[in-house]
Amino acid sequence: MSRPSLRPEDFTLRNGIPVTSPARTLVDLATELRGTALERSVNEADKYDLIDPESLRSALDGFTGERGVQPLRALLNRHTFRLSDSDLEILFRPIVAAADMPQPLTKAIVNDYEVDFFWQELNLVVETDGLRYHRTASEQTRDRRRDQTHVAAGLTTLRFTHWQVKYEPAYVRRILQRTAQRLATI
Repeated sequence: MSRPSLRPEDFTLRNGIPVTSPARTLVDLATELRGTALERSVNEADKYDLIDPESLRSALDGFTGERGVQPLRALLNRHTFRLSDSDLEILFRPIVAAADMPQPLTKAIVNDYEVDFFWQELNLVVETDGLRYHRTASEQTRDRRRDQTHVAAGLTTLRFTHWQVKYEPAYVRRILQRTAQRLATI
């Protein structure tokens, strides 16, 4: 092993090759990555069932004093961290904060569909649509059926495009605020 500072629990052999544990790898990455890149790494680790955010929070106690721990703790704040499948969803969350809205549920199952963002107290679903998953006729039909199912169940659904989220965040914020204000009075 070329890194004598590693503890035995920091690495394992995979196909005869020494590899660091997911927690060790993320602590190391946190010394180099910030913002979206670090968040993407944590999301990917969860997505591939390498380590979930709660286990990572607990594992950080074993890395006290290491440089990557503080950025990971800040990222994994229980009040603000949400799992995301895309950079677009990551870009959307600061818009929610700027709109003075509570943090939504993410990746919640609503009416048998996984939604990007859900405010249960407002009966509000928001979908952020990148071109990768929303460009074909069949994908668009699936999106409309989902929206129709939510509306039939009494929910309000908003869809924002990648362009709107990335380049028109003030517009998205205004629409969120106006919609939330209207739904709060219902």
